[in-house]
Amino acid sequence: MSEILQYIPGKSFLHHLSPVTKLLLVVVIVGLSVLSSQVPFLCILIVILVIGTLFSGLIRELIHQVPFLLMLSFFLVILTSLTVQEGELLLTLIPSSDPAVQGFGITMGGLIFGVVLSLRFVVMITAFQLFVITTKPSDLVTGLLTFRLPVDYVLMLLIALRFIPSLQLEAKRIHEAQLCRGYNPGTGISGKIRSLKPIMIPLVANSLAKTQVLGLTLDMRGYRSRKTLPLHQLVFGRGDYICAFLGVLILAIFLYIHLLPLI
Repeated sequence: MSEILQYIPGKSFLHHLSPVTKLLLVVVIVGLSVLSSQVPFLCILIVILVIGTLFSGLIRELIHQVPFLLMLSFFLVILTSLTVQEGELLLTLIPSSDPAVQGFGITMGGLIFGVVLSLRFVVMITAFQLFVITTKPSDLVTGLLTFRLPVDYVLMLLIALRFIPSLQLEAKRIHEAQLCRGYNPGTGISGKIRSLKPIMIPLVANSLAKTQVLGLTLDMRGYRSRKTLPLHQLVFGRGDYICAFLGVLILAIFLYIHLLPLI
């Protein structure tokens, strides 16, 4: 995907869903992923999201995010394995002088917690990305205002989502302009770090200029007058009822997996 968090037009199953239905389904999936610590349930959520991606024809965009998700999962597993010292010691890094006390290293509890945390982030990032790239900005505003959210917060969220792909393209143009001027930061990780300095300064300056233009645009459109504007009419179809049933099914699976051992 050339731009992250950018709406991609389409006529798929997810594109035709009501924004309210998609928002509720995302809230259910993300909320249950945070509450769950069971690896099988989190894997079920990932499978459901992958199936939804296949039906929406956006599998290529999901594949582009796989390297980032793998890198994030790797660092989370390493971090939790070294910081959470619970359970059986799998690999000793610093032995203990006391035989009754296990040394410092990678433990089973830290490894499992890292896997759970990684799966949670994969579920949350994938669900939110599918919601944004299959929902028009106007429909997104309508769906958020349906839940009686303040207009100021809805506007801030929409501007933030629009600024992310805009900043991405701006950073790419600045980087290409620096390369055309003969700037060679080198290769490898050190070269990428050095290449950020000549990009960040003009990027921040251009972003501040855009905020001024955006503020003037809001004033010219009469945002401060607080007049109520007509919203898009929400239409619920067969797909919305299917997704509602899917949400209930996910909730039932969550209760079955987490409450069955307690009975």
